Amino acid sequence: MNTSLISPRIQIAPGGPEFSRIVLGLWRLASWQKTPQERVSFLQEALELGITTIDQADIYGDYQSERLLGEALHIAPELKKEFQFVSKCGIKLVSQHRSEHHLQHYDTSRQHIIASAENSLRAMQIDRLDLLLIHRPDPLMDADEMAQAFHHLQQSGKVAHFGVSNFTPSQFDLLASRFPLVTNQVELSLLHLPPLHDGTLDLCQRLRIAPMIWSALGGGALLSDATANADVQRVRVALGQVAAELQVPLATVAIAWVLQHPSKPMVLTGSGRMSALREAVLACSQTLSREQWFSLWCAAAGKGVD
Repeated sequence: MNTSLISPRIQIAPGGPEFSRIVLGLWRLASWQKTPQERVSFLQEALELGITTIDQADIYGDYQSERLLGEALHIAPELKKEFQFVSKCGIKLVSQHRSEHHLQHYDTSRQHIIASAENSLRAMQIDRLDLLLIHRPDPLMDADEMAQAFHHLQQSGKVAHFGVSNFTPSQFDLLASRFPLVTNQVELSLLHLPPLHDGTLDLCQRLRIAPMIWSALGGGALLSDATANADVQRVRVALGQVAAELQVPLATVAIAWVLQHPSKPMVLTGSGRMSALREAVLACSQTLSREQWFSLWCAAAGKGVD
């Protein structure tokens, strides 16, 4: 077995769950046009790469992604014990699948958190979420009320752990003062550097909490030849130089750059192609030199270090 193509696993927080460092992101699942059996095969192939953690959200695919995953797990129920399941809640979309929603808005009330978690379990046809995240910070979030929802879901055995997504350090601290949180899922890439400098990853490292990273490839812009953006092209040139030195694909270098941060990030994939998953897993076995890492940071920042 090629161990460079097996995602390692880490405990993501003290007392927290153990996840694969490469996480199977399924937010685009509804657009992949896979049959239920093709979805089963996709999950099986991901497992062969050591990818054992699945990231979902109630709103993904206009409230359909979790249901599509559930159809696959119904066909192959033995897969349920192989994966760790993550979902998110807290956003209400205007949708034909939620006729009671008349305005897109946030809802982090106790009632909505509990109902969303229960809906996710039914849709995915599983008994427990390993991790539930609050999808976005809500200006009206009541930390005490949210903690009540977390306690209820944990004590009823429906959710094992809790975290947040896209929270600032102060927002994280507020909710964590009421209930233990095990991660913050945030955007980070060579095209989006703020978490490196705004305290987000500093807080994760201080608490020994591994962040979950979305859009590590800049929404695909880092891999697109069609972009006319000079900033992106500058980063692509730097990526190409490091990729040539390491003899790996550009995507592997971009993900390895994220993984190398000492907060020990997990990286979400966003593709239905197995080749993309293999490139992501390969990144786990790559170590950039400091000069290589900073050559990419300088290209991304558009300046040298002071």
